[in-house]
Amino acid sequence: MEENYKKGEPVFLPVLPLKNLIALPKSIIPVVVGRDVSIKAVDYALQVNKELFLTAQKVLDTEIPKAGDIYHFGTRAVVLQVAKMPNGTLKILVEGLVRSRIVSVEQTDGFIGVMAEDIIPTPLEDTPENLALWRNLYDLFNEYVHLNEKASSEVLGLFRGLEDIDYLTDTIAVQMHLEFEERQRILETIDLKERALKLCILLKKEIEILKAEKNIKKRVQSQVEKHQKDYYLTEQMRAIQRELGREDTQQEINELRKKAKKLKLSPEALEKVETELKRLEQMQPMSPEASVSRTYIDWILAIPWGKAIQDTIRMAQAEKILNASHAGMKKAKERVIEFIAARKFAGESLKRAPIICLAGPPGVGKTSLAQSIADSLGRPLVRISLGGVRDEAEIRGHRRTYIGAMPGKIIQALKKSKATNPVILLDEIDKMAMDFRGDPASALLEVLDPEQNKAFVDHYLEVEYDLSKVMFITTANVIDNVPYPLLDRMEVIHLSGYTDSEKLEIAQKFLLPKLFKEYALTDGHVELKEHMLKIIIDDYTKEAGVRQLERILAKILRKTIIELLKHKTQKTIVLQDDVLEKWLGSPPFKRDDRKREEAVGIATGLAWTEAGGDVLEIEVTVMKGKGALTLTGQLGEVMQESAQAAMSYIRSRGKDFGLKDGFYSDVDIHVHVPEGAIPKDGPSAGITIAVALISALTQTPTRRDVAMTGEVTLRGRVLQIGGLKEKLLAATRLGFVVAIVPKSNAKDVKEFIHELDKKLKIVYAEHMDQVIETAFAKKPFLVEKKNGDKEKASKHKSKKTKK
Repeated sequence: MEENYKKGEPVFLPVLPLKNLIALPKSIIPVVVGRDVSIKAVDYALQVNKELFLTAQKVLDTEIPKAGDIYHFGTRAVVLQVAKMPNGTLKILVEGLVRSRIVSVEQTDGFIGVMAEDIIPTPLEDTPENLALWRNLYDLFNEYVHLNEKASSEVLGLFRGLEDIDYLTDTIAVQMHLEFEERQRILETIDLKERALKLCILLKKEIEILKAEKNIKKRVQSQVEKHQKDYYLTEQMRAIQRELGREDTQQEINELRKKAKKLKLSPEALEKVETELKRLEQMQPMSPEASVSRTYIDWILAIPWGKAIQDTIRMAQAEKILNASHAGMKKAKERVIEFIAARKFAGESLKRAPIICLAGPPGVGKTSLAQSIADSLGRPLVRISLGGVRDEAEIRGHRRTYIGAMPGKIIQALKKSKATNPVILLDEIDKMAMDFRGDPASALLEVLDPEQNKAFVDHYLEVEYDLSKVMFITTANVIDNVPYPLLDRMEVIHLSGYTDSEKLEIAQKFLLPKLFKEYALTDGHVELKEHMLKIIIDDYTKEAGVRQLERILAKILRKTIIELLKHKTQKTIVLQDDVLEKWLGSPPFKRDDRKREEAVGIATGLAWTEAGGDVLEIEVTVMKGKGALTLTGQLGEVMQESAQAAMSYIRSRGKDFGLKDGFYSDVDIHVHVPEGAIPKDGPSAGITIAVALISALTQTPTRRDVAMTGEVTLRGRVLQIGGLKEKLLAATRLGFVVAIVPKSNAKDVKEFIHELDKKLKIVYAEHMDQVIETAFAKKPFLVEKKNGDKEKASKHKSKKTKK
């Protein structure tokens, strides 16, 4: 240390303790002196040579400092100016002269007096290392001055060379924003090289802080400027829009933007809307592109986003609504009640809605049942007719590149319902077609799949939309026409035709009140008794549903109105048989016409049609010939094969029927199914054809009150068939007494046996022997022979046993 500085002669100096202030050599600082110990020290200095020993207190809170409370390193300074303040304090201006250090403390009266010696650093030698240090200090301070607006740039002119480094280090320390402790350490650092290195470190740190501050200020300033710029440009644009007469357009765009922000749009949809609005702002209002963009924005904003209708309907109330609107349909009603119960129990955790397909003949109330389901759930119903639809864009929408493009029917239905969870009815789903424009059935795969429809994308909107909360109900007459992948996504509920008793109830509770209201009539205008309604149902209708019945009842009411207008004195029209025949004509389906006598070569079969169940009378004629089998009546391939299988079965058992060997080679057999204009197909006519063939070949008459259905095999087994409920309802409606059905269908009959007429006897057959035993008026040779053989065999066996 002795080599780095020189000591001056110790001199007596009064001490001026400073609070939170460090006085460095060559610095001029103002000081407010208020404490008695400080004022007495200044007074003493002014009387002697104006010199003071400036040093800082170690603890700021000390009001009367002593020698141990101050730093021993300080600065010898001279008082330049003194000003007395009104409150008794002094305001002085002092200039630091040189570093100084306390050698000893002297006894004084009222202030601290010390013997202090000056500390003069040894100048640095002119070496490359010291020159590099000087240049580094210069460069750092130069950068600091340019970054700090408060630092004086004049100090840079004082950097003449290495010989001024002592003065410059202290000047730089004064210019810098340093903490109290850092400034004290600089004061106590005597070695010039070490002091310069410390300043370089502190300058580097300050430069980094100033750069960070500058970046922050720049960002803040740029943000402020951006807002100011945006405001200025917006005002300019408003002025320009006002001059061009487009101010209303801009106001409209702003309103659309506000509306989009209020709606619960998905982030993707919001981004699309904002993009289109920006494009719209750049377009002329009357341009075609502006119209396309505006229409697109209107569609997105018109769709319900997050607007779900709360389910408030109770189970009992829903059940009451369903029963009040429709008779029967137990399975469909149960499924709706199940959904309502599950929804009440599971709450919002049950997010997926059921997808139901109501399959049944026309007129049974599929479409009206969908409306009742919507009412029972408290949701709006939107109907989409798919009959004849052959363009997949009808489902998914057209792309916006086409003129007149618009969203598909699904999105249109959601817009109409104004809710995210409506009931959408896809009517006549089995009537869709396909051509070069696409396959709408394939487009529905995404719509009706619960795993995919939560992210349904319409080609027009091009944004994802959640359809999982929508309850889809589809209707179909024949599910065979629905592609299997589409059918697999739906829960099929079969709605069969109505029985006569159900039709009577529907007519009394639904159709007549509806028609009375429509034609402004009352019960007093026309007297329509129950037995007359039964005659209308039996003799004037032949259908599974009630549409034809409704038309006939409407016709009766119109005839009633004519009679009331002609005969104004007559207040009530009583409907009798003669009046009914006069208004409606001869009954086209009178049951008496069907009750023919027993005949040979005729058997009655039960058939399923789109309109419900019906009967087929199969006729067989045997003629001399060469063994030809002719099939007529527009029979399909399956039905022709059934006839051939029945013929082969009879040929294999000809002896049992009393037929000679090779009987078929001398005759031609003609099988005909009347109503030849109607195509017919299916295997269920097998046992009917077999019975007709046996009757014709054996000349044994069949019973005319027996109807039958079932597939026959070469071995005479009777196999299971479909559409049994409709077939048995037809047998009941047409007055048959006995119905022969396959034994394997017995489990199906149990589900609807309560809907059948109790007078109808059902015979379950698993072999042709049982069919023949029931179907013929006189027992054919086969059954008699078999029974005789069994009796003989049992007698012979009993004799052997006795022996």
